[in-house]
Amino acid sequence: MKVLVTGADGFIGSHLVEALVRQGHTVRAFVLYNSFNSWGWLDHASKDIRDHLDVFAGDIRDPHGVREAMKGCDVVLHLAALIAIPYSYHSPDTYVDTNVKGTLNVLQAARDLGVKRVLQTSTSEVYGTARFVPITEAHPLQGQSPYSATKIAADQLAFSFYASFGLNVVIARPFNTYGPRQSARAVIPTIITQIANGQRQIKLGSVSPTRDFNYVQDTVAGFIAAMMSDKGVGEVINFGSNYEISIGDTVRLIAEAMGKEVEVVTDEVRLRPGNSEVERLWADNTKARELFGWQPQYGGREGFKRGLAETAEWFGKPENLAAYKADRYNI
Repeated sequence: MKVLVTGADGFIGSHLVEALVRQGHTVRAFVLYNSFNSWGWLDHASKDIRDHLDVFAGDIRDPHGVREAMKGCDVVLHLAALIAIPYSYHSPDTYVDTNVKGTLNVLQAARDLGVKRVLQTSTSEVYGTARFVPITEAHPLQGQSPYSATKIAADQLAFSFYASFGLNVVIARPFNTYGPRQSARAVIPTIITQIANGQRQIKLGSVSPTRDFNYVQDTVAGFIAAMMSDKGVGEVINFGSNYEISIGDTVRLIAEAMGKEVEVVTDEVRLRPGNSEVERLWADNTKARELFGWQPQYGGREGFKRGLAETAEWFGKPENLAAYKADRYNI
């Protein structure tokens, strides 16, 4: 198939593009236009990947560019978004433009061009603090940050295009994805980069919340399974490991994987506003397994430890670590 991947220059997007190319798909990689002609993480892809890419530099907020990029594509995997929660507190307008209007641009173009399938990338943050666990797709939606509120809106827009116009939409809802190339605004790279740079007092926000971490290769496999299937139209599907762990215990596992002893220090600037903090996330992934035959290869405590070790190994390479500013708080 010919596949358009928006957000192809980002963390998950770059891994997804690489996997699609290796599977023989024709990939058009939509990257954010910039004057440096940077393709983000795709600049670091191997030559055999880059040589098979059709790169389109544009802006998801521009409907004309989105439409042009989508021409001739069978499927759209829509990952482009602003995702940093702290940044959404002081710049929410940009989140509406990118996450809501950007998604509308994708849906409008897909409808007009007759695209066969659109995968809308959601987030577990739309559930807010769990009211019951494990969290099924029937869990209430709670916009506890401007970021999560815009993702709820984007998901509902996607569903509305299915309900109103019959657009073949699948809403993929990954839980906390981690792995090589992730931004330091996320907790696992924050911990790893501080340790790798020799710090033994690790600055973090709250360590009591729990998360369901999903290794990036599992998330990518889930997206491709959803793309290749004819099931799940108009539905939301969780992609999570079905394993819950606190941030504090995650620190201990990372320190163990890196062979270091560390102490956690609370950094007030990293704390979310009280009512905005999502205290608990734990995925029920039954639906993904039943619809798509997907199951995490890095599930459970042992799988998580294996994923952390692979992630720490990547960040530990000097050429990779140099790309991160571990001495600064990245919102």
